[in-house]
Amino acid sequence: METKAMSYYLSSESHLDPGPIYVRENGQLHVVNLALDGVRSSLQKPRPFRLFPKGFSVELCMNREDDTAQKEKTDHFIFTYTREGNLRYSAKSLFSLVLGFISDNVDHIDSLIGFPEQIAEKLFSAAEARQKFTEPGAGLRALQKFTEAYGSLVLCSLCLRNRYLVISEKLEEIKSFRELTCLDLSCCKLGDEHELLEHLTNEALSSVTQLHLKDNCLSDAGVRKMTAPVRVMKRGLENLTLLDLSCNPEITDAGIGYLFSFRKLNCLDISGTGLKDIKTIKHKLQTHIGLVHSKVPLKEFDHSNCKTEGWADQIVLQWERVIAEAVKPRETSKPRTAAQHFYGKQSRAEAPLKHPVADTHLNSSEKLQFYKEKAPDCHGPVLKHEAISSQESKKSTKRPFEESETKQNNSSQPSKQKYVCLAVEDWDLLNSY
Repeated sequence: METKAMSYYLSSESHLDPGPIYVRENGQLHVVNLALDGVRSSLQKPRPFRLFPKGFSVELCMNREDDTAQKEKTDHFIFTYTREGNLRYSAKSLFSLVLGFISDNVDHIDSLIGFPEQIAEKLFSAAEARQKFTEPGAGLRALQKFTEAYGSLVLCSLCLRNRYLVISEKLEEIKSFRELTCLDLSCCKLGDEHELLEHLTNEALSSVTQLHLKDNCLSDAGVRKMTAPVRVMKRGLENLTLLDLSCNPEITDAGIGYLFSFRKLNCLDISGTGLKDIKTIKHKLQTHIGLVHSKVPLKEFDHSNCKTEGWADQIVLQWERVIAEAVKPRETSKPRTAAQHFYGKQSRAEAPLKHPVADTHLNSSEKLQFYKEKAPDCHGPVLKHEAISSQESKKSTKRPFEESETKQNNSSQPSKQKYVCLAVEDWDLLNSY
């Protein structure tokens, strides 16, 4: 009876071959496979023994490699093609591999203070190539590590003219920059209550010497807020030498009086403001801070001297490109604006897109630009301004390690960090890895 049941089980199509079967008979174990050779030979479709059921794929049990894993495999090699078209690869140096790993996790670094600036610049470039500074949250933390350690090397001059979208989206990143010497915020419509205007009075921006606030909807209240730390505590923008407040019609004669606290001011532009007694203002500026009205336009206010310079100059362009791509879907509103034109309505969205220079209609005689009187050994005010701009251009073209050496020799500024410069032998040793 057991033999018939077992043969029925083996001949059933609904069951898989279970392998060897043992049957206990009269106190002894017998293997069915050996005992029922005749039964097995009578099966029409013998089924081989399977480890996995039919339809099972081994690929389903494996963790498929994602893009990052594939990138980690190929990131360790440099692939080139020979003249014959053959693919050749060579392993990267240990320094390059370590640099790539740290740049991928740059936001987890505790501090970079005291780290050699030559390697830090390469680390910054590697992180920038991976667009780590555009990531929300992690990009800000990584940027703060570099700015607190290297200051002006990361960015010494920042031009955000007409980039009000970058200011609104990347305000915290912009506030992380330290030791800026030139800052251009022209045509950004900040107003008196903007957070960035309050940040200008911070101790981190006490190194700013050139500030452009043209066409920013400022009034006397904004000028009073901006000059309060200098007037009360002798700190903030006390080192300011150039100030552009043109095309702010809400600034009146009372607001100009707050500027007398800028003792180091050499150039001032208040064209297009709401001044009434211009003759009295000219006399006060000359009496209090020695500024004389210029009969010709000064080239310091043509906005060509202020450019974004430093390690992070390309990051600002990345921010602008990412924000521009995010705004592109709004172009679908063009048919609606066309319909408004058809019915005789003016489009409201076109007005903020245009950013013309607000003082293009002003004649040279109507411009209120002031400069400090020349020294006795100079030949004119324009020549003096040329000398100032040439000296600043030389500073901007100075190599990073030369700037660090001057900072190390300057012991009168304890707030600046002292960097560790590598010798030529050490640098060659690092490149050999």
